[in-house]
Amino acid sequence: MTDTTTRAGFVALIGEPNAGKSTLLNRMVGAKVSIVTHKVQTTRARIRGIAIADASQIVFVDTPGIFRPRRRLDRSMVAAAWGGASDADIILLLIEAHRGLTDGARAIIDQLSGLDRKTPVALIINKIDRVKSEVLLALSQQLNEAFPFERTFMISAEKGYGCDDLRDWLAGSLPEGPWLYPEDQIADLPMRMIAAEITREKLTLRLHEEIPYQLTVETEAWEERKDGSAKVDQVIYVSRPGHKGIVLGKGGETVKAVGQAARAELEEFMGRRVHLFLQVRVRENWQEEAERYGEIGLDFRDGD
Repeated sequence: MTDTTTRAGFVALIGEPNAGKSTLLNRMVGAKVSIVTHKVQTTRARIRGIAIADASQIVFVDTPGIFRPRRRLDRSMVAAAWGGASDADIILLLIEAHRGLTDGARAIIDQLSGLDRKTPVALIINKIDRVKSEVLLALSQQLNEAFPFERTFMISAEKGYGCDDLRDWLAGSLPEGPWLYPEDQIADLPMRMIAAEITREKLTLRLHEEIPYQLTVETEAWEERKDGSAKVDQVIYVSRPGHKGIVLGKGGETVKAVGQAARAELEEFMGRRVHLFLQVRVRENWQEEAERYGEIGLDFRDGD
């Protein structure tokens, strides 16, 4: 391959929480590199997933959902989202078809208007299977009147509708140049962080209310064994003593179920045996500790 025949670049996925960014990323890459749950604000770090389309390498940046920040962690997440957008070669704005042009979407469009106008922005209307065609057409017209989008795509990231056309357009629109990552790499996150994200997803699915947003998971140790398996030690940090019992569950059943589900997915992802060990610790002020932010890929200073 030569520089003149290959293309590569970064594509930022932005939108409100739960718009389907992680689902689209996983669909495009063909593997699970970003956690997907029914809860909002689950993507904390800028997770890069890498897709190959013909001679193009598309590096997707899945950003946290953009919302009105309240806490330091919220502010760091929103700063990470806009940081991912400003550094990208192409920006994709995801809008949920059934929610339409919400106040949150309007705020994002206003912010987009202040970015470098040389960066192409495409509109992605997601979850099109939830509304009628006439509603989709009216929404597309309304959104394109609000911002000069380069292209508009109507898709279902979950079912795959329209995703091939989007991938083809991205592949032909990225800058010419050599690939940025090895051909067989699908994400630029270290396995320690991917493993922590998988465990955090299982916790998010098992727990309810505010607890998932007041915990974090860190991979404390990773040992490669001679038989080809990996021993992984992780710590689940919670912010209140009462949350520790909830995460553990009666007789430890909750954390055991989380560990089993996370281990199974991690083994499938890595294609080999994994021995996963979980501990739960209370750190009441972990959301104010710079070290914890670094572990989950966020900048502590962005929360100031």
